[in-house]
Amino acid sequence: MDFGSGFTITTLYAALFGFFCGSIPFGLLLTRAAGLGDVRKIGSGSIGATNVLRTGNKGLAAATVLLDAAKGALPVLAVAQLWPGVEGIAAVAAVAGHCFTPWLGFRGGKGFATAAGVLLALAWPAMLACAAIWAATLALSRISSVSSMITVIAAPVVAWGLGYPAVGWPLVAIAVIVLVQHRANVGRLVRGEEPKVGSKG
Repeated sequence: MDFGSGFTITTLYAALFGFFCGSIPFGLLLTRAAGLGDVRKIGSGSIGATNVLRTGNKGLAAATVLLDAAKGALPVLAVAQLWPGVEGIAAVAAVAGHCFTPWLGFRGGKGFATAAGVLLALAWPAMLACAAIWAATLALSRISSVSSMITVIAAPVVAWGLGYPAVGWPLVAIAVIVLVQHRANVGRLVRGEEPKVGSKG
């Protein structure tokens, strides 16, 4: 893929479209529709799938993962058809939209599931490899934030190694966003307070 360089009107279109798609807070919408209240008031306060899981509803958590991934993948695929060459802009904007949704005061989720959807659309072999990295680190640590951070850091390297160097800069930008969103998790890890998967804390 050629992601181009410089600012054009299609760059703006791609950014706005990606950001809008990414900004839909599915985790919050699903938990409210299920009568479980505001997911931001439990656990980490995030609207992502890991926090939705802390409601005890595994089905809603799975649905949140799929929808959050879809809102990353679909704008990238759509932009590739509408405005080829600026898919990377849409990718970064979709993750930013999830993390800083304007509908929730520019606060949102941690961005990992949306980043996974973006990677699937940009370079699906790299997505499969990163899924294996995520699964392995989660099995070893049982801490969602650890597996998420390690995976996003690995993603640009994996994509480059599998022959997708052009997606490197969007994946680096996305990794920065996701890591910034995990800053509270890093603090809890240092203090030994980070909850493990399945915990309601």
